[in-house]
Amino acid sequence: MGNSTASLIITDTPDRFSILLIQYRQSLNIMSHAHVRSLEITAAIITVSTTRTQENDTSGKTIETILRENKIPVTYYAIVPDQISEIRDAWFQAMKKANCIILNGGTGLTFDDCTIEAISPLLEKKIDGFGEFFRTKSIEQIGMAAMLSRAVAGITNGRAIFCIPGSTPAVTLATTELIVPTVAHILSHASK
Repeated sequence: MGNSTASLIITDTPDRFSILLIQYRQSLNIMSHAHVRSLEITAAIITVSTTRTQENDTSGKTIETILRENKIPVTYYAIVPDQISEIRDAWFQAMKKANCIILNGGTGLTFDDCTIEAISPLLEKKIDGFGEFFRTKSIEQIGMAAMLSRAVAGITNGRAIFCIPGSTPAVTLATTELIVPTVAHILSHASK
């Protein structure tokens, strides 16, 4: 992206997050040769819900569509209830089949939301900026309710793991604006 294009975008989008995202995307273009290795990305999708099924899992299907449109094959897909043992079992299976694992649902504050409790202890390193950027960007869609999201990301054993809210707008935002643009960069560092 040239400076004149960036200036136009910054002028048209005055919020700080948009400016930071533009700068980050520009840095990816600059650093791509030095920091982003050519590697195959495969994805796993785990929907955490006690009510979703294969037929009505619009969020899981949305993630899958976005990934496939970006040439990222989905090699594992599961729907599990909000139970730590079930979430971890699916996560361990996904770790065998993919290097980008996206869990959606169970990240809120209700009594049964336990995705973060299931996955956070398994992360070797957390990517704190992911949750911060997600919440900042979510403000545009849902206002101050964005602070209720506990979205988190990290790496384990050379794989990128993302835990995001289960609403279709949330998975669309996270997958298109944060995960797809950065996963190759994350994996390049995680697999060194």
